[in-house]
Amino acid sequence: MGRLVKDYMHLKSSSDVHRSIYGARARRLFLLKSMNMPVPRVILLSINTVRKIQAENKLDIEGILENFKEEDIFSVRASPEHWDWGGPPSILNIGLNNKKYNEIKKKLNINLASKLYLRFILSYSIDVMRLDEELFDPVVNKTISESSIKEALAIYAEEMSEPFPQNAKQQLEQVLNSMIRAWNGTTARLLRQVQNAPEDAGFGLIIQRMVLGFGKTESGSGVAQFVSPLDGSKKVTGRYLSQSQGKESLEIENSLFLTKDKRGKSLEEHMPKIFSELCRLGEEARFKTRDELELDFTIENEKLWLLDAAPARRSARAAIKIVIDLVSDGVYGQREAVKRVEPKTITELLHSQLSPLAVRDVIGTGIAASPGAATGKIVFSSSMAQSLALQDIPTVLVRVETGPEDIRGMHFTKGVLTERGGMTSHAGVTARGLGLPCIVGANSLKIDAKNRLLSSSNGRVFKEFDFITIDGTSGQVLSGKTELVEPAFDEGLKTFLDWAKEISVLNVRANADTPSDAKLARTFGAEGIGLCRTEQMFFEKDRLLAMREMIFADSNADRKVALDQLLPMQRSDFEEIFQIMDGLNVCIRLFDPPLHEFLPRERQEMLELAEALDLPVSKIAERTKDLSEFNPMLGMRGVRLGITLPEIYEMQARAIFEATVLAQKANISIVPEIMIPLVSTRKEVQLIHSYVEKIANEVKSETNHFFEYKFGVMVETPRAALRAGDIAKHSSFMSFGTNDLTQMTYGLSRDDAGRFMRDYVTKGVFAEDPFHTLDDDGVGELLLIARDRGRQENTDLVLSVCGEHGGDPNSINFCCKSNFDYVSCSPFRVPVAIVAAAHYELFK
Repeated sequence: MGRLVKDYMHLKSSSDVHRSIYGARARRLFLLKSMNMPVPRVILLSINTVRKIQAENKLDIEGILENFKEEDIFSVRASPEHWDWGGPPSILNIGLNNKKYNEIKKKLNINLASKLYLRFILSYSIDVMRLDEELFDPVVNKTISESSIKEALAIYAEEMSEPFPQNAKQQLEQVLNSMIRAWNGTTARLLRQVQNAPEDAGFGLIIQRMVLGFGKTESGSGVAQFVSPLDGSKKVTGRYLSQSQGKESLEIENSLFLTKDKRGKSLEEHMPKIFSELCRLGEEARFKTRDELELDFTIENEKLWLLDAAPARRSARAAIKIVIDLVSDGVYGQREAVKRVEPKTITELLHSQLSPLAVRDVIGTGIAASPGAATGKIVFSSSMAQSLALQDIPTVLVRVETGPEDIRGMHFTKGVLTERGGMTSHAGVTARGLGLPCIVGANSLKIDAKNRLLSSSNGRVFKEFDFITIDGTSGQVLSGKTELVEPAFDEGLKTFLDWAKEISVLNVRANADTPSDAKLARTFGAEGIGLCRTEQMFFEKDRLLAMREMIFADSNADRKVALDQLLPMQRSDFEEIFQIMDGLNVCIRLFDPPLHEFLPRERQEMLELAEALDLPVSKIAERTKDLSEFNPMLGMRGVRLGITLPEIYEMQARAIFEATVLAQKANISIVPEIMIPLVSTRKEVQLIHSYVEKIANEVKSETNHFFEYKFGVMVETPRAALRAGDIAKHSSFMSFGTNDLTQMTYGLSRDDAGRFMRDYVTKGVFAEDPFHTLDDDGVGELLLIARDRGRQENTDLVLSVCGEHGGDPNSINFCCKSNFDYVSCSPFRVPVAIVAAAHYELFK
């Protein structure tokens, strides 16, 4: 047996209570106590004390009980170091026994006493001693009376082969040990992992004298907060219920509102003095704790007591409003305000979210690839999504996986669900760029595109046009329609982002492929475009035909005719983007994907293309087969295509330079940056640079206008990272495409990794999905090698990350620490990246 542990604290207004020692809940209670607020007697067990008990040392229970009176009963609450880490549920009424039950019967009445005692018997039996809840159904399902107590005690005695404990010491000891076991249980650990809690995360415990909420004069319990949980505006919300305890007021329909309300009676009308005191204490606590709070309170014989003070429930919109108001009221400064809002909170502001009141009927889960929530009718094709959108009918596009041909349909749907894929699959990347909720890798569901059915693992079947809801923030797929909270990019968020920008050193640009993307990027605070993927412009219906004509051209001359059709389209897009981004940097990546991505897959599409090009369908099928590759992501794409078919890159360079001339003549400040994808060797860079320079000189001569441009590379292969010194001699910048670099470093297919990634992370093979959070040790080392070798040859070399990692807070920390110049991510992730970069500076 271990030693006796006497490390506990009787909480007083003069106590020294730190969150890291006693936990967040204990710290809040101390702040209330330090203001001499009416807090019942409290004993605190520190995080270290809990660890000692866990190591089989015995707590001095008798010493703790000496701080309470013989007639007292008490509660135990968990106090984790951070609120988000959760903890086991509170246990109330510890110390109740047959003797005290009889005393309370005399003091109050049989019904109230029975209600109190039965609540404790059930809680102790089910939550502490882990008896089957169903055993007590005969007791729970009838009116509470004295016989209910006898029956519940008999069930306990029969199951445990001993009578219900009558000793407060034994009860408290069992409760504490049970809560410690629950904290270390598998479910609790997994929930903490979701909140990024460390493996050794600890919690303290709070033993508090119970204020019953039952009495001969007005008594009861309630919950109050003083801002709206939806938008953060000043508003007293909550409920109060006479003759109750805990959070019963939130569970019973006839509980009172706090303020006057046309829907029913209120505490403000019923007990105006108590209501006024509650509001006063809430305002005082706001300044002392420097936060908006949710107060658990109890009234005992017309006296108000405060039992607990948690952070007020708040949506993302409310979180921003709260910190801005606290800065405005002089509670703290702008740096502290930015510090208090997690980057992930910003994500919720920019997308529709499930209402906090929504009922979740979960039918499956997948990888949360793009945040936000969407409700709509199931459709299995992009054409159906487009058709229903024209009738103003919302849809969720359900596919085994998506490809380039689905981009148009993705513009018309409300959300995307795929059975296959990972974070950087086509569906995930495209959805994030569009700000579209998306779940990928939902392999707990089966998609039968042929018969247009979606099936869950438990046998539920959904047909096309049935309603479902997807939550791209949690990865949950829900049955039916669900209430959503709409996004808001308002002045409050703009102000908050301005504060964050003043703090951060790392710049944040956006991945923007079209003028509409560029407008969004600028609205969200991007400091330029870090990746403009020119191929995305070719997927528009009016351009796709010209692109396909170029692919089917049999000679350079025919190919040039098709490219001449595309030239004015690209030039117009670039000119508009330059206008939108006036004064900011724009980095344009030349054509990257393999040509087969632009060819039709379905027979009907082949027929339509054959008619448009006046070719037999067999010619279309033959050309599609000729261009197919065993591993297209490592085949003829990127710089290899530019060297093999230089006229493509020459056309794009001309479009960029002609747009630059037109923009500069319109007094728009622009120095375009031209980026070459998938390079591996210095010679590739030199060769393409010569093509681009030739076109630049031609345009200067033709327009009699001088302009500057920057030339650089996208580092996506390990060899390019290792030979960065050679490449840097011919480049102004290096942008790391960490999606492909991760894929090539690990030898993983980013489209297929979702099938096993969850198991790899759960079993600890990978700490995180490397396509979601940058692998510091492997891929990160390649980035550092490239940084050092590149800047050794070119001290002015600009370095950035433009893969999806550019919007991930943990990956942004790596970029800040490694002295990179900027990151680039989808427009909807720009605000998140801005706050993450500021957080690095605040917490480093």
